[in-house]
Amino acid sequence: MKINIDGLLVLLPYDYIYPEQYSYMVELKRSLDAEGHCVLEMPSGTGKTVSLLSLIVAYLKTSPKDVCKLIYCSRTVPEIEKVLEELRKLMEYYEKETGEPPNLIGLALSSRKNLCIHPEASALQFGKEVDGRCHQMTASFVRSRHERDPDVPVCDFYERFDALGRETLLPPGIYNLDDMKDVGREKGYCPYFMARYAITYANIVVYSYHYLLDPKIADLVSKELAKNSVVVFDEAHNIDNVCIDSMSVTINRRMLDRCQTNVEALTRTVQRLKDTDQQRLRQEYSRLVEGLREANVARETDVVLSNPVLPDEVLQEAVPGNIRTAEHFVGFMKRFLEYLKSRLRIQHVVQETPASFLKDLKEKVCLDRKPLRFCSERLNSLIRTLEIADLTDFSPLILLANFATLVSTYMKGFTLIMEPFDDRTPTISNPILNFSCMDASIAIKPVFDRFQSVVITSGTLSPLDMYPKILDFRPVNMASFTMTLARPCICPMIVGRGNDQVTMTSKFESREDVAIIRNYGNLLVDMSAVVPDGIVAFFTSYSYMESTVAAWYEQGIIENVQRNKLLFIETQSAAETSVALQKYQEACENGRGAILLSVARGKVSEGIDFEHHLGRAVVMFGIPYVYTQSRILKARLEYLRDQFQIRENDFLTFDAMRHAAQCVGRVLRGKTDYGVMVFADKRFARSDKRGKLPKWIQEYLSDGMCNLTTDEAVQVSKKFLRQMAQPFRREDQLGLSLLTLEQLQTEEMKKRAQQTAHQAFMT
Repeated sequence: MKINIDGLLVLLPYDYIYPEQYSYMVELKRSLDAEGHCVLEMPSGTGKTVSLLSLIVAYLKTSPKDVCKLIYCSRTVPEIEKVLEELRKLMEYYEKETGEPPNLIGLALSSRKNLCIHPEASALQFGKEVDGRCHQMTASFVRSRHERDPDVPVCDFYERFDALGRETLLPPGIYNLDDMKDVGREKGYCPYFMARYAITYANIVVYSYHYLLDPKIADLVSKELAKNSVVVFDEAHNIDNVCIDSMSVTINRRMLDRCQTNVEALTRTVQRLKDTDQQRLRQEYSRLVEGLREANVARETDVVLSNPVLPDEVLQEAVPGNIRTAEHFVGFMKRFLEYLKSRLRIQHVVQETPASFLKDLKEKVCLDRKPLRFCSERLNSLIRTLEIADLTDFSPLILLANFATLVSTYMKGFTLIMEPFDDRTPTISNPILNFSCMDASIAIKPVFDRFQSVVITSGTLSPLDMYPKILDFRPVNMASFTMTLARPCICPMIVGRGNDQVTMTSKFESREDVAIIRNYGNLLVDMSAVVPDGIVAFFTSYSYMESTVAAWYEQGIIENVQRNKLLFIETQSAAETSVALQKYQEACENGRGAILLSVARGKVSEGIDFEHHLGRAVVMFGIPYVYTQSRILKARLEYLRDQFQIRENDFLTFDAMRHAAQCVGRVLRGKTDYGVMVFADKRFARSDKRGKLPKWIQEYLSDGMCNLTTDEAVQVSKKFLRQMAQPFRREDQLGLSLLTLEQLQTEEMKKRAQQTAHQAFMT
């Protein structure tokens, strides 16, 4: 289908279009024309990805000087693969319509773990192990040793890429992770470094959020991307938490003990080098006098060592004299380490600002702020000079250096909280230091400043005005789109009472109430008897799920549930959850039916699609408020109130409702799909909660569905499911939720005529 969007010819690789897809593309085009940032909310399963790709690819082809690259950020590898599949369909459609393949390159970039083809490294289980093994074979000093002694192992794939790969550009086409590995095997090049190099000239790059938001990775991977690029953050409802996590550091006693071992190993290595190769240390000293840029010239193959949060003008400076020599720097780190050990000998909670921490550090061990700012880069340089190949052992010291750099660089938007106990083990002495970022805008600000258009989009961004506040930017456009449906295929309802009229709620003080737990169990039993195939139930936390399931077992509710369907439970183990998901799917496929008990903010709540029979109903047990006794959260709430005038309750409710919407949104993955959404907590009916649900859910949540009993909910579900089970053909959607090109043009002409008449009336 060829569509005219405000003068831009857009090719959509389908014969039909949803009305909201057209509206979405119109708003996106306006944002790109204005060269500004936007926040766009579009319902789940309405073709958001293909709409984004179709419009931006059309922009790339018609206005390459205005927009030269699309950087598409998603969260998980399966989502990255889905984007590339849609992109491949789009490119095939371009070739079919124009008779020649588009001269565009689109590719995926992921970690070494997902791209490595070296027999030894790729066989390792964990990503850090793969990174470490890669560094042992590709570091510049390892390759120099190999030239002198061929028995020193190097990676042949990297050697061939380094020798020939930079001159051999990828031919136009779309490359997912498997395609990159196939090209690597065919040419004998390393797929990871081939992808890292190719993103500089590719037209479309699809990778994880962290390649732009985490400063440790962004400086190595994304620093050369052009300013006139469009950045898309898809599934961005949680983007503020990603920003905060990328800038926060947690240190415990065990990590400091491992740092001690690292410092001792560095001391021995420096001494050995002084005895055998004094010249190498002198050369490093000379480079450091010139400045960090010259000291760190060979970072191409580095596993992420540093936290490059220093401004460019600081990086041009010479390293402070008191940490230039290797032994002085190691001594400096030793004193910093001893200071932290003394600070963690605490019996009560301590919270302070970075400024007061640095003041205390200066008074007690005479360490200045300026050398601390250079710790990450100085350690990076030293590790390279000492030719340490196995970096995994030095990860604690690298983290400590990152903390030193962060705490001395940022005076605002951060707090230090030292606690004698970890929340998970409140009776065991386990002191922990949290250097927590309070301000999500710190990590994302360089992205907004650097790129001309950034698109924040998801199916659950309501209320939209919260994101510009917490990310501190001014969008040129904000829009939320409803879902046009030929039949009401979602049935949201709020169940506020059991059949005994006891109010249902997950309030903290009501969590041990036997009647509430029993009513939640009866709701699940009754729904399992009328809903076919799969039901997904979400709890507010793992601990609440465990205590509730234990009570259900005692009350005989689990036995009643299992008479209707098989029961599977998400755990905190990724491997166990993966098996549970697989078995749940098998039970739904073979007609037995199943229930999956999951947790909001868990692995199942985001990124897993329960399409069609895999999810005919979703039950949200309670409102998923975050753990409000956390001191880190309290500090962030205080910061949001002081800096952005966001009230604590507003933010907590916003956060809880976006996660609730994300959970129930799993039930609908397209307009031919259908499902029941059960909000099992009376508080959902309050205007401050209900009003924060996405518009496309609110539309179908009538006042009469806001305080149902269990029996009423079951009757409504039975009637809804009976209606939805009737045959539903594509023809039933045409002209309503599915438009041909002619119908779209007719609709647009009607709208324009109405707008003209309205303007004439107003004048």
